[in-house]
Amino acid sequence: MSSFTTPAASRGSSILFYLNGQRVVVDHPDLDMTLLQYLRSTRLTGTKLGCGEGGCGACTVMVSRYDTDESRIIHASVIACLCPLVTIDGKHVITVEGLGTSAKPHPVQERIALLHGSQCGFCTPGFVMSLYTLLRNNPSPTEHEIEECFDGNLCRCTGYRPILDAAKTFADIAWRQGTVAADGSIYVSEPKAKGGCGIDGCCRLQTSPEAVVADGGSAIVHDPTKAPTSIANGDCDKGSGCCKVQKRHDSGLAECKVVNQAETDKAAVIARFQRYDPTQELIFPPFLIRYAKGATNDSEPQLRPLDITSTDAQSWCQRYIRPLTLSELLATLEKHPDAKLVAGNSRLGMQIKLKRSKFPTQIYVNDIPELRQISETSDGVTFGANITLARFERVLDAFAAKHGAQRTQSLAALRENLRYIANSQIRNVATIAGNIVTASPISDLNPVFLAAGATLTLASTSGERHVPISEFILGYQRTAMRPDEVLVSVSVPFNNEGEVVRAFKQAKRKINDIAIVTCGLRVQVDESQCVVDAAFAYGGVAPTTVLAHAAARAAIGGTWGDRAALDRVLGACQQELQLDYAVPGGMAEYRMALTTSFLFKFWAISCDALGITCAESMLAHELGDGDEHVVSKARQEYAPVEDRVIVGKGVAHLAALKQVTGEARYVDDMPELAGELHVGLVLSTRVHARILGIDAEKALALPGVVQVLTARDVPGENHWNLFKDEEILPSDTTHYHGQPLALVLATTRKIAQEAARLVSVDYEDLPTVLSIRDAISQSSFFSETRQHINGDVDTALAAADFVLEGESYCGVQEHFYMETMCAVAVPKGEDGELEVIASTQNLTETQMTIAQVLGVPASRVICRVRRLGGGFGGKDLRSVPISAFAALGAHHTGRSVRITLDRDEDMQTSGQRHPFLGKWTVGVTKEGRILGLRARIYSNGGFSRDMSIAVLERAITHFDNCYRMCATDFLGRVCRTNTQSKTAFRGFGSCQGMFLSESMLCEVADRLGLRVEAVREINMYQPGDLTPFNQKLVGWNVPRMWTQLRAKAKYDERRQAVDEFNRQSIHRKRGLAMLPTKFSISFDITFLNQGMALVHVYMDGSVLVTHGGTEMGQGLHTKMAMVAAETLELPLESIFISETATNTTANTSPTGASVSSDLNGYAVYNACKELVDRLRPYRQRMAGEPFAKIAMAAYLDRCNLTATGHYCTPDIGFDWDKNEGLLSFYHTQGVAIAEVELDTLTGSHSTLRVDIIMDVGRSLNKAIDIGQIEGAFAQGQGWTTSEEFLHSSSTGQTFTTGPSSYKIPSAMDIPRDFRVELLEDADTSALKTIFSSKGVGEPPLFLGASVFFALRDAVLAKRRQLGVTAPLHMESPATPETLRMACEDQLTLMAQIPQDLREGKVPSVTRI
Repeated sequence: MSSFTTPAASRGSSILFYLNGQRVVVDHPDLDMTLLQYLRSTRLTGTKLGCGEGGCGACTVMVSRYDTDESRIIHASVIACLCPLVTIDGKHVITVEGLGTSAKPHPVQERIALLHGSQCGFCTPGFVMSLYTLLRNNPSPTEHEIEECFDGNLCRCTGYRPILDAAKTFADIAWRQGTVAADGSIYVSEPKAKGGCGIDGCCRLQTSPEAVVADGGSAIVHDPTKAPTSIANGDCDKGSGCCKVQKRHDSGLAECKVVNQAETDKAAVIARFQRYDPTQELIFPPFLIRYAKGATNDSEPQLRPLDITSTDAQSWCQRYIRPLTLSELLATLEKHPDAKLVAGNSRLGMQIKLKRSKFPTQIYVNDIPELRQISETSDGVTFGANITLARFERVLDAFAAKHGAQRTQSLAALRENLRYIANSQIRNVATIAGNIVTASPISDLNPVFLAAGATLTLASTSGERHVPISEFILGYQRTAMRPDEVLVSVSVPFNNEGEVVRAFKQAKRKINDIAIVTCGLRVQVDESQCVVDAAFAYGGVAPTTVLAHAAARAAIGGTWGDRAALDRVLGACQQELQLDYAVPGGMAEYRMALTTSFLFKFWAISCDALGITCAESMLAHELGDGDEHVVSKARQEYAPVEDRVIVGKGVAHLAALKQVTGEARYVDDMPELAGELHVGLVLSTRVHARILGIDAEKALALPGVVQVLTARDVPGENHWNLFKDEEILPSDTTHYHGQPLALVLATTRKIAQEAARLVSVDYEDLPTVLSIRDAISQSSFFSETRQHINGDVDTALAAADFVLEGESYCGVQEHFYMETMCAVAVPKGEDGELEVIASTQNLTETQMTIAQVLGVPASRVICRVRRLGGGFGGKDLRSVPISAFAALGAHHTGRSVRITLDRDEDMQTSGQRHPFLGKWTVGVTKEGRILGLRARIYSNGGFSRDMSIAVLERAITHFDNCYRMCATDFLGRVCRTNTQSKTAFRGFGSCQGMFLSESMLCEVADRLGLRVEAVREINMYQPGDLTPFNQKLVGWNVPRMWTQLRAKAKYDERRQAVDEFNRQSIHRKRGLAMLPTKFSISFDITFLNQGMALVHVYMDGSVLVTHGGTEMGQGLHTKMAMVAAETLELPLESIFISETATNTTANTSPTGASVSSDLNGYAVYNACKELVDRLRPYRQRMAGEPFAKIAMAAYLDRCNLTATGHYCTPDIGFDWDKNEGLLSFYHTQGVAIAEVELDTLTGSHSTLRVDIIMDVGRSLNKAIDIGQIEGAFAQGQGWTTSEEFLHSSSTGQTFTTGPSSYKIPSAMDIPRDFRVELLEDADTSALKTIFSSKGVGEPPLFLGASVFFALRDAVLAKRRQLGVTAPLHMESPATPETLRMACEDQLTLMAQIPQDLREGKVPSVTRI
């Protein structure tokens, strides 16, 4: 090989790229800077930082390049947070701002906005860019392709359904709701059988006469401030023949008028969408094509090797080299053998981000054509090692089509696992080589390469050598590749007749997740079915990918299809792949069970493929992916609103168009002020210890560091919260691993974080308590108890036919709001004034705490917030110290101070949902009627009280859920542990209490031999019943909804179908569950039940509304504007809400408890009503005049055009000691049915269908409330299935610190058939709420647990098949591990670790 001969003078030190159509040249770029950091530094802040590890998709942009190998332009969605800026040379970057504006949005932006696909909006730009990229590559995608394009995007608010609905309007087939693309136009044509009312010429299916495109050719964009309109919204020319007043032909309810306004609204919006014209997109700059080909003119910039040396001595990367040929690369490696090769940067970026690894010299290898070559021989295919995984997918498909299924079995297995590697954005940049040479023990491709017998080609300046992959991987992240070598290619042989290859992977979540266990399995048989060769390769069961040699030896020579051979192979595999009980990562028995489960699947599938008839091959059809590829569908139902102009209508979120275009500003999007400082947190590395000393000398010596603050630097009160049991900065003791101990103030965020790691802390360790069970055994409790006794429990238990005992547990849940904790504090320079812009749900607590910390009056501190990127309760109290940190820095330096937590910092420092353990004794009749219940309820409160006492109270008061319990004795305690202080979370203890109760009912039903739905029905409250807390149930609609949904969703028919499916299917089981919920609406602390508002009418007739609630995606500002518009009798576009601030609405209650619309809505109404009264004389005198003239006349007449409004919830207040008072102002209620399918061999599952009906009173905005129901359900589904929050058993450190380890539901996890309905025509006369509406944010969350209980039903079916009679105890979350091990079959029993091998050991990670 030749040496690096490119003269130094011809190597570049600048990069050239295009950004949103404009050429950009950056000289000597910052080698540590990511593309995301660069974009945000240029004020393109629409691209968000969500996780920093490539797992959430919030930072997705489109990067286009000319591919010289394929001679075409490639558009790729890319994760900007992991993409080094220097790798963008020669590419075109398009961000969300490059598509459109709120005034003139791109069709993608318009459709997502107006079909309610954006709530908090923080993740929205990422979804926009993923869909936009798909359309640039394929203007007519299928619905399946549309769903798959979002595999790397997470949303915590919407539940994904409205995003998918909006995206599917671009599908190449008629959309499910009737949108048809034809002749370049879009119109509505909804077949009667699919959603029409059954009447010919249904006016619901007509478009408005308004044109979609104006005469001038510009698109008409539907104004989100106006309710969707269509002919069906009013009278049509059919008179009495109008479909609104005729009976529906296909309806079994002959007397009902059936109008689904949800479909009508959706059709009306779709009819107004601008046409998508792919020819009008930003073009790929022709110059970049010539640049990539090396064909630019002499006067133009040339593509050339790069050799850039950092100008910053503190830079983690000091030198970046980009060769353009293989010979240049090898010569460079010879000179720099310690250099790190960079391709997709997905793994390297994670190491830099999470492990703070430094790689001083980096060589970028993705622009070397020789590493991307593909060749074919009669024996197999050789793939260039630097082919991206996305291209690898396309190439594998092409070879399968060319050579047929039999010869390409290994290639097909690779293709199968590629589907589940990370996500689209990562696969677009990651390479084959990266997956191989990292030698990860959970590599998705290495087991398949190993089973296939792949050979690797390595090259150096000394020449090439060929190494079987079986000899290449030497150990944990160790390979046989020498420092001066590079992986050039990988060769995969074709398969022979009689050969079968398959790949399997199991993860906590099917897509966008790392493997728990992965494998590639191959067998070859001769004509007599005798095994002549076999290779079983596994990842996730050893420090590296391994071959199960003993299992292969057990197979070879045997007859494939003979049961004895199967038993022999399974036994050898299990014996060979043993794991220690304390293996890193945990799940030892599950991982061992997966090895044999995969092998059993392979046995059955391969026997079927080979035409071998045996008992297992007859089941092969059960062992594939089931319904995981089924495209989702959904339906929403609500009735029209006839008696109001604005309130109740399905108005889109008022900020939606700003959110989809990147114009919406969040805290960290604010431009930095001159001299602004950043906060770096010094985090505790001990779980519980005395702080003996903090040494900041090394940190202060780092250039750019200004000051380090500790508890000694707090000028005022260091203790905060209601109980004053927590310090802003700990003075002498650290109480959990990750607790902030000190603050570093520096000129950049990077320097602040680097310096924080240089601060040295001396500790003296103290005893630790992590879990609830540990706390109980050690009597580690907070002093408060809550006990409530109603009736004589002992007598009730004595009268019962059965007295049963047991316990229930539900785990921690991380909020995972997309925008992490952040705040900016700006000192005003006089009188101690300070302005704090914070991402908080609790402005007043933030204001008061900062005032106390700084020792100034609260009037000197102004806190404000425009919007939050999600909150869910996590930004109530736990946001307060974050803002206080910024305020403390601003106080000491007199400079603006900014703090934005990284995702791992956020998850380590902030609190989560409380885990709960319930121990119960229940007396029941043989029919399942509950006579008496004694429950001891424990929560893990963490190290401080926070809101734990109130959360415990809510759990106790919701333990009854929807059931009459004659005599009850509840006693609750909060456990004190050395973990983050657990805090408010959507549901606030109520869902935990209901979960414990429902789990109890399931075990009761099991022991009595009853269906749990029968137990639920027999105990269900009826209207007028009293709860244990002496509250009469008024407006009680659960029995009605239960009956209505049971009939409409055909529960009884489906129950029979599920049972029949389970009789026929051996390894796949279905489950069905029907679950009610009752959620109490009101703050438990009486004085918080108040709201206030300030309303200004200006001389031009415009209106500014300020109220005490914060907008965090729930549509609160939209609803408040609608209330104001309805009350003032003005168009919605006249109303403006800017922000929430303590200088305009003082003494606000936190935004939470699902009461914000109630409290602030009535306050807004009261203020507007006062203005209406003042303006009435002018309106009467000036009837018909524009409101602007009326407002001006009133002003000139010196009429006060400003009004304040206040509201406090009447009658509320409960005395625990006396069991008196009104505990809840009212109840929001609902019922759900969930149907699931479970793979009992792996624990994977699909949610096939969910039906929900909710009583939300008379909704303020039905479309927004539907969105809240769907989003809450998804969050509840995640809480009880995939979201497992773990700690290290040995150190107490948080183990789940980001999306790579903590799994919220993805778009592929939501129900494949999702139906949501609002209860109509309910009696709301007893409701004393604003426009008779009900709170909706939290109540639906518990219905997500219906998926858990459906999975439990499926597990029961499997256990009954196996003859397992022991009671089923299943804890939440029902992860694949939980579900698989609960099935208790032969393979799980084989995987059990004997007790003597467990002695003195604990799993490496633990729930708490």
